Amino acid sequence: MSTVKEDVRYAESHEWVKVEGDIAVIGISDYAQHALGDIVYVDMPEEGDEIEAGDVFGAVESVKAASDLICPVSGEVVAVNEDLEDSPELINKDAFETWIIKVRMSDASQVDALLDAAAYAKLCEDE
Repeated sequence: MSTVKEDVRYAESHEWVKVEGDIAVIGISDYAQHALGDIVYVDMPEEGDEIEAGDVFGAVESVKAASDLICPVSGEVVAVNEDLEDSPELINKDAFETWIIKVRMSDASQVDALLDAAAYAKLCEDE
């Protein structure tokens, strides 16, 4: 069974969001990294890119499949995790400690529409 953390919110597309002030720290869930298998590449946007909730902001590629990354919130990309360029497998080691991008949110209320841990756990059970 994959881990579901209580202190983050989740998109139905399996990204997690941790809010730190007006910054959304975004990664993929433990469930998603288990489903993908060994991650070999992470495609990320550039710092300064404007992104809308629901837009594709990159992709995660594994030995089994490639999966688009969907941004759960709108705003400006203020950081990308450069460690993933050389070590994409960090996501497999700890999906919740390994963020992909940080976004300065233009509308923090978008987080309220995301799933809490219980709702996300149910979504994963039903898949």
